[in-house]
Order: sequence, then C-alpha cells, then structure tokens
Amino acid sequence: MNKTLIIIMFILMFHRVYSQPYTSYFTGNPTDISTTPSGGVCMMGGATEHDGAMQWFLQRANGGDILVLRTSGSNGYNDYMYSQLGISVNSVESIVCNSAAASSDPYVLDKISKAEAIWFAGGDQWNYVSYWRNTAVDSLLRDGITNRHIVIGGTSAGMAILGGIVFTAEHGSATSASALLNPYANTVTIDSIRFLNVPFMNNVITDTHYNNPDRRGRHVVFLARAYQDWGIAARGIACDEYVAVCIDTTGNARVFGDYPAYNENAYFIIPNCELPLNSPENCQSNQALNWYRDSVALNVCDIKGTNNGANTFDMNTWQTSNGGTWYHWYVSQGILKTQTASAPNCIPASIQVNTPEDCLHLEYFPGEIQLSTAECRLISVEIFDIQGISVLRNEPGFINQNLTIKLPELKTGIYFIKCQTTHGLFARKIFVL
Repeated sequence: MNKTLIIIMFILMFHRVYSQPYTSYFTGNPTDISTTPSGGVCMMGGATEHDGAMQWFLQRANGGDILVLRTSGSNGYNDYMYSQLGISVNSVESIVCNSAAASSDPYVLDKISKAEAIWFAGGDQWNYVSYWRNTAVDSLLRDGITNRHIVIGGTSAGMAILGGIVFTAEHGSATSASALLNPYANTVTIDSIRFLNVPFMNNVITDTHYNNPDRRGRHVVFLARAYQDWGIAARGIACDEYVAVCIDTTGNARVFGDYPAYNENAYFIIPNCELPLNSPENCQSNQALNWYRDSVALNVCDIKGTNNGANTFDMNTWQTSNGGTWYHWYVSQGILKTQTASAPNCIPASIQVNTPEDCLHLEYFPGEIQLSTAECRLISVEIFDIQGISVLRNEPGFINQNLTIKLPELKTGIYFIKCQTTHGLFARKIFVL
C-alpha cells in the first residue's frame, strides 16, 4: 500500500478517535432493562468510597443500569459497583465527557435517559457545570430525578454540584483563610442558577474534603454570600473525606463512616433560625467577614458516620437528629469560632408570635385549618414551610366568625401558620404527615 495513503488513513483514524466527545467503559449486560428505582441522593466527602453508602446507592437502583458521568479518569468504578459490593445490577457504564460537545451526543443522552442510577465522579466541578448546565444533559437529569425517581450521587466535585446553590470553582479552589478575609475573592464563585433540582437540596450548598484541608471557613463564606447576594438563608451539608450522607425520599439522611475507629463527621449547617435577624453583619468585598450575632450566628449539627449509617438527620425540619451534637459557629473579623449548643426550635424569622391565644382559636385537620375569633378580628392567614417560604395566603378581610381554609397538597414536614389579626400576629407550628 502507498505510504502516503497509509499516513492519510492513520491521520483520519486518529482524528476520529481524538475528536469523539466522550469515552465509554462498559461492564455487565449490554441489553438495557427498565426497573423502578427508589430515588434518593448519596453524597461522599471525596476520598475512598464508603462501601455501606455505595450499597445503599446501588440497592435503590433496584437491579437496573448504573451510569457514571465524569470529565476525567476512566473505569475505576465499573468492577467496584458491578461485582465487589454484593448488590446485583444489570450494568455499570462510565462515560468520560472529553468536551462540552458530549452534552449533545445522542449516545450520551440515550444512556442518561435509561439509567436507574447516576453517579458523578470527582474531578473539576467547573467542567461539570460549564459542560452540562442549560443543555439536554441537565434536562434529562432533572427529568430522571423528578419523573423516573432515579437515585443520584457523587463524590468530591460530584457532590459539589448536587446542591441547589453550587460552589463552581470557576477560578480554582478557595481556601478558608482567604475567603474569610475577603468573601468576594476571585476564587469564591457561587451560583444559584438552576441545575439539577435534587429533592431536599434546594438552597443547600455542599462542601467536601472537610477535614483535609479545613474547609469550614470557606463554607460559612458561601452561606454568607448567598444571604448577601440573593437574600437566601442557605443551608450547608458537608462531609469529611471518608464520610457519606445518603438521603432517602422521605428526607431521612443517614451518615456513613468508620466511627469510632476514625473520627469521621458530616455537618448540617443553618443560619440560627431562632434569631429575629440572622444575616451576616458584614459581608463585603475586601473586608473580613463578620457573622457574629452574639456568638450564635449559625446552628450546626455534627454527626459521626458509622458503618451502618445508624446516625441520622431529618431534612424536613433541620432540627432533629439521631446521634448528632449541636454547636454554634460564628465569625468575628474573619476568624471562625465554635461553641457547644442545643438543638434549635425553629420558627421562620418572618413569623413572630405576639397575640394572646384567647384572641384566636386554631385547629388543624388534614387538608384544612379551622379558625374562630373571640376578642379580635382576622385579617389574613399565611402558611410557610420550614425555610420560611410562603405556600398559601388567604385574605378573608376583618372577619370575626368561624372560617375554614382548605389547604393545598403539602409535602410531609413542619409548617407554620401565621394569622394577622386586629390585635397583632398569631403563629402556630403544624406537622403534616
């Protein structure tokens, strides 16, 4: 064969392989099967995966097909997920997206649309965000989570993208020391634009590798920036390197790790919901963060990870844990400090109780609330979820008689009813089961 022709053929073959926007590594049955997954999300701190947490993740795929999405690396998960954990699945496929072009590749999109479980590997979360957001990939991921109830998870960068607010790492990693001294440093890049819409993760910012290096300070800065930039009282979930948090569809978060052999923890962080004002005192460019609030600015539940995930946190209330220890975190002139605390008893800051209960009688029944007035008149009724977001408002207008208000279908959790009366505000906590 002519040498020139051989060279041309080689160049064409090399170009075809090199230009393919993805690389696939497949293990298992090549025939796709459709099962009914159980949903949920599993988040890992960034070092070696915890077997118990990965078994939880695989079990919720119900024997279906597992897809690993990544932008670097190769097939390190395939055998581990397919044959080393003792959970039967149909297949495991790792797809390495070599460029943003993979976001529109028919093969990649088809695999996402058929997977019962999707895992995001570590790497560079800016690649994940910049490659996939506002593309067919994130649309299919949201559809899978919302309508097919796939289980989803990730480690390190893969965990970073699972929150409703994301540290994008667009300009590289941020350190606690630099972020606390300047919350608007070039590396502190957080984004609230919709991405995956994972249940129970709305307004949550995640962080990983929490113990190596110490990332508590920068995580608090992320929360402060959410408050300062968008008025969002965001919450945080963080994992030490060998810890995993797995949240089922009821909002029960199990914490996996190797405690007591190793001191491994997950952290659940909220601005102090017992304060009438819990925003940062100072969060400005080129100024040290000050989020003090009399040394009780943040409520933090520290939970040890165990092999069987026995220690838990309630994502519906953000107040209840099994095996957790509560702390207050606060920042004084760029220095993060902690002290022990008790579990909070949260009512959203927008609800204040200052009306005597003999003014207004309230009873809650599934699907409705019944109100009757005595010494005052009722002006309006509003219902808030645990995050202080209004889910219903009714304005009957200065009535002094019995009133029944039909409720919308509400998810399980804690809600607050706030009634404006001629004598002030009345509030009550209700539990929707």
